[in-house]
Amino acid sequence: MRVRRRHKKKQKVKNTSVNQIPGQVTYVGNKETENPSVEIINFDKDKVTRENSNKVDDAFHFKGKDNITWININGLNHTKEIEELGKHYHLHPLIIEDIVNTQQRPKFDDYDDYIFVVVKMLYNDSQNEFVNEHLSIVAGEGFVLTFQEADGDVFDGVRERINNTKGRMRTSGSDYLMYALMDAVVDNYFIIIEALSEKIESLEDSLFTQAVEEDMTQEIQDLKREVLRIRKAIHPLREVVNRLENSQHELIDQKTHSYLRDLQDHITQISENIEIYREMIWGLMDMYMTTISNKMNEVMKVLTIMASIFIPLTFMAGIYGMNFEYIPELQLKYGYFYLLGLMFVVFCMMIWYFKRKKWL
Repeated sequence: MRVRRRHKKKQKVKNTSVNQIPGQVTYVGNKETENPSVEIINFDKDKVTRENSNKVDDAFHFKGKDNITWININGLNHTKEIEELGKHYHLHPLIIEDIVNTQQRPKFDDYDDYIFVVVKMLYNDSQNEFVNEHLSIVAGEGFVLTFQEADGDVFDGVRERINNTKGRMRTSGSDYLMYALMDAVVDNYFIIIEALSEKIESLEDSLFTQAVEEDMTQEIQDLKREVLRIRKAIHPLREVVNRLENSQHELIDQKTHSYLRDLQDHITQISENIEIYREMIWGLMDMYMTTISNKMNEVMKVLTIMASIFIPLTFMAGIYGMNFEYIPELQLKYGYFYLLGLMFVVFCMMIWYFKRKKWL
């Protein structure tokens, strides 16, 4: 059974970054939170500590410890707090600008002391609505900073691995944590494209097995827009991961490069699937128009056959319906019944002929 999707008007994001000074921090987006949410996870191979706060100052005292600190900030509209954190970790002003600019495409920049990565986090929220969220990651010696637009992410698996004493997470550096966060984002892409595949298959089944509905074109158009949004978020990530894997930055351990190559394979696979689904959606519109055309042809075929049957009958009725006084057959006692019988015979012969030609 095909589920009807609700059509929601997309909220446009006003681009306030046009003509502004490079490095000026201006939030570009439509998700605003009342207070910033700061999640601090500090760990080493022996212990894990967690803190949740509304102040970025609470994260400052973790810098410089002999462990890994993951600071996750929700709420990009709080630019002052983000600037304070950036100054504390000596982040370049252009990085702060890209962090709060949700229209920034996925990118990779390496600096002397840290690595900066922008990705798009795609997931379905609790109401099964598609979410495209801007995510920035800064990885340095002993710390990883992540900046999200709002609450909700795909990092629960990473948090569980940090709590687990087994595995590489607790014994590796910040480069591996950065990889794990990106891997969680990419793994969720598989869920998104699987849901997209189910929607496409559902529409295909509807086109073949059910009556074609008038608003099906709107559903196909919604799917086209959705796959374009997914493609726009995923396609640039191939270049990002490739540059990251080939980077010779001292922060990235040689063992981490193997994991980044695996991540590159996943991105390539997802990109190929996206292109396939994109072609399938374009084919759905052609299939829909073909189905509509076939149904119209069937209707015209029935109407043409009905008209062809009644044309000779109408001709005979018209002949004997003329107001001439000396029509010979008008004087026959049973002429009316003879004419009805002849019309019935013609009708049967027409039906037999059409069936023989397989037009019926």
